[in-house]
Amino acid sequence: MWAGWAVDIGRRLDVATGRPVSGDVFAAIGFDPTSNRVQPGGPLAVSTMAGIAEVVAAVVRRWCPSVAAARRAVETAWFEPDPVALARPLADLPVLFARIVASGRRIAIATTDDRAPTEATLRGLGIREHVSALACGDDGIGLKPDPAMVLALCAALQTEPARTAIVGDTPADLAMGRAAGLGRVIGVLSGVGGRAALEPLADELLPSVGELVAAAA
Repeated sequence: MWAGWAVDIGRRLDVATGRPVSGDVFAAIGFDPTSNRVQPGGPLAVSTMAGIAEVVAAVVRRWCPSVAAARRAVETAWFEPDPVALARPLADLPVLFARIVASGRRIAIATTDDRAPTEATLRGLGIREHVSALACGDDGIGLKPDPAMVLALCAALQTEPARTAIVGDTPADLAMGRAAGLGRVIGVLSGVGGRAALEPLADELLPSVGELVAAAA
C-alpha cells in the first residue's frame, strides 16, 4: 500500500511543482524507489499521516520560490491512500485472528495510522470483531517506540505487560515492546523490516504473520 502511494505522491509533486522533487521526497519519507521498499525506520513506516505531510511540505519548500508556492503545490498533489482498496493481506487474517481469540487470547492494535482509516481497514479485512482495543496515531497517546501506546492498551484490557506479547515488522514496534516490559517480543519478516533490523530486538522472528496460526493452535 505505502510503496504505491509514495510513487504516486512523488509523481504528483513533480507535476505540481514543475521540478524533480520526488527523489528528495522519497529520501525524506523513507522510500527506496529502486527496490520499491519502505525503509523500516523512516516516516512511512513509523510516523502519522500528519507527520508524513509535514516532512513532504518541508522538502517541497526547499524547491519552490516561495512558501505560498510550496503550499499550493502540496495542496494540489496531496492525497491519502485508501487502505481498504490498497491493503493486501499476507495471510488468511479472519482465520488467524479467530484462532488467536479462540485460544483465550485477546488482540489489540497499536498503530501510527489514524483511527478512521484503521477502523475502515480492519472492517474491510473482516477482522474488526476480533480486535478488543486500538491505539492510533491521532489518539494523542504517544508514538512508537514510546511505550505509552502499548501500556495504554494493557490498561484498557486490564492485563499486565509481562503477560502480553507484541508482534511487529519494524524496529520501532519491537523497541516499544521492550520499553514497555512486555513478556514476548516477536518480529515478523513479512513487512518492512528485515532480519538485520529486527533480530537484535526480538525474542523470536517469524517468516510471516501467518505463522502465528501455529502459535494460536
